[in-house]
Amino acid sequence: MLNIEELLATRRLILLGGKGGVGKTTMSSALAVLAASTGRKVLLVSTDPAHSLSDAFGRSIGDHITMLAPQLWALEIDPDKEADAYLERVLAQMRRYAGPDQIHELQRHLQLSRQSPGAQEAALLERLAKVIEDGLQNYDTVILDTAPTGHTLRLLSLPEVMAAWTDGLLRHNKRSQHLSSVLKHLTPSRSIDSLTGDPNQHHSADLDDKDAELLNTLLRRQQLFNRTRRLLHDIEHTAFVFVLTPERLPILETERAVQALMSQDIPVAGLIVNRLLPPMDDSNFWAHRRQQQEKHMLDLHHRLPTLRRCLVSLQADDIVGLESLQMLGNHLISSSVGVTD
Repeated sequence: MLNIEELLATRRLILLGGKGGVGKTTMSSALAVLAASTGRKVLLVSTDPAHSLSDAFGRSIGDHITMLAPQLWALEIDPDKEADAYLERVLAQMRRYAGPDQIHELQRHLQLSRQSPGAQEAALLERLAKVIEDGLQNYDTVILDTAPTGHTLRLLSLPEVMAAWTDGLLRHNKRSQHLSSVLKHLTPSRSIDSLTGDPNQHHSADLDDKDAELLNTLLRRQQLFNRTRRLLHDIEHTAFVFVLTPERLPILETERAVQALMSQDIPVAGLIVNRLLPPMDDSNFWAHRRQQQEKHMLDLHHRLPTLRRCLVSLQADDIVGLESLQMLGNHLISSSVGVTD
């Protein structure tokens, strides 16, 4: 069975993912409230630009850590603001290397890249990596309301991507050709295990100040992603939970997501199946919908037979505010089922 109490007591990083509209933010919020009620210091983080956490708690949260209740804090990361701040940092860094006649062209290229999904994603992933690392230093539990199949799989590949990108950047920069002797410290074969110390120890003493700063900046970013990658693979401290509804498309998407994470050896703790219809005898429509759900539940068990599940019935009222979220959290504890149920 998916033991919610054990999950919250033993895992420090919990990531909830799922198809849009299945109740992922509500479940993330309920788990955070439940964990905080046991005395754990909890940070709840969302990357949803629609500010769904604010809607769930019935109050404004925003892009700064906000206390919602004793032992419970929340943060809504704004992807657009992250992209702007990220490009500003890139521009500030490149001003040190570009000539005055190149700055205007550089600004134009950065403005064009602002509209690229890749720029927003890079900024968001770097912020997430920092939030995870800082959060685990200051909180007992960090709960991320995000999409593992998108952001997380890309986050796992970033150390290797950073290595290849850094290699190309330095080799094409004429004034940094002499840095080739240190590129071995950025190769994918070594990036996973070797970059754990002080980046200033990686043979930057013989470089001028600007080149050493560039190299150390890249090394620090690569190390950050390496640490995050290791944490995401840590089965003792990290858990992914997928939220879905008993419908065909969410089941298919969840199956693909679980397979993708398992292929990367990332631990998946189980499933929260939301909006189950209770038995009804007085309506042909609802009886038919119930039969459809039962059919999809059998399909879910066939596709993901080994994953533990938590079943949540369709609620009569909207889940908004601490009291409602606490009640939902208590319901999660009592609604866990084993894989054979």
